[in-house]
Order: sequence, then C-alpha cells, then structure tokens
Amino acid sequence: MLESADFLNNQAIELTSRGNFAEAIACYKRAITIERENHLLWFNLGITYQKQGDLHGAKRALSAAHNINPYDEECIEQLAIVCLERKEFLEAVNCCQNGLDMNPVNAHLWNTLGVIFFNQEECEMAAEAFERAVSINPYYYDALYNLRDSYSELGNKAGQAVCEEKLSKLKEPKEEL
Repeated sequence: MLESADFLNNQAIELTSRGNFAEAIACYKRAITIERENHLLWFNLGITYQKQGDLHGAKRALSAAHNINPYDEECIEQLAIVCLERKEFLEAVNCCQNGLDMNPVNAHLWNTLGVIFFNQEECEMAAEAFERAVSINPYYYDALYNLRDSYSELGNKAGQAVCEEKLSKLKEPKEEL
C-alpha cells in the first residue's frame, strides 16, 4: 500500500490525540513531502507544534499554511494566538485585523483580538472587542466570560452583572480534544 497524505494526516491526528507529538510531527512532515501545497497539513503541523510547546515551529508551520491559503480564518486566528503566546502583540493584532478585514462578523477573531488587548492591559479596547464578539454571537461563552473580566477591570459593575446573568444561563463549553 502506498502512503498517502490523507492516511498520514489521519494517523498524525490520532497520534496527537494520544499525546505522541514527535511521532505526529514526523507523519505531518512525511505527508507534506507528498503534498507540499496542502495548507491543512501545514495547519495541523502548526497545531501539533503548539500543543508540544514549540511556538517557533508552530508559527513557522501556521505561516506556511497561511501563505498557501490566506483566506482560512481559522488559520489566521491560530496564528494570532501563537503570536500572542510568543508575546508578539503587534503581529497578533495584525493577524486579527487582517482576518476581520475579510470577515468583520467573525466572533472568534473579535474575541482573540480582545484577549490580545487584555493581555496588554488595554481593558477598554479589550471590552470593545469582546462586545463586538458578543453582539455577533450572544451565546459565545468565552467572549461573555472575557467581557465580564474586562468590565471588572474597568469597574463597570452594571456591565459585569449583565455578563454574570447571561453566563449563568449558559453552560460552560467542554474543552475540545
């Protein structure tokens, strides 16, 4: 049986789910030698590097995925998150803003942008970004949670109370595998 990029990708996903990051990365690299322009392989490689704690490798792989498909909003968001983890705040903001230029109603990108601002202690800008995320998706638990924390930092007790009430009506999302 010949190796295929799909087979290797699926094998790598399974290895990643079991925490076998080095083996998964080897599978992705092998798959990429078969399909060098497959942005999904590069994206998955980046996620695996990130889970392994190799933020340099994650950024390299996600940048390659983004160069192949600059319209993948999930890739843009993940690249912004890796930049945030690397404390490359300006680059993280630029990633989010480029994604929002393409799709201004992407609640996840607004939330990520808010997280970046919050990490820079720019609570007013963070609150504005979280408000945009919640206005797009009123049931977005993470954005509501983050908005509540921003309001708390800003001393906005009324806004904080509204967020608390809405959060109490929502179930906390289960973490994805």
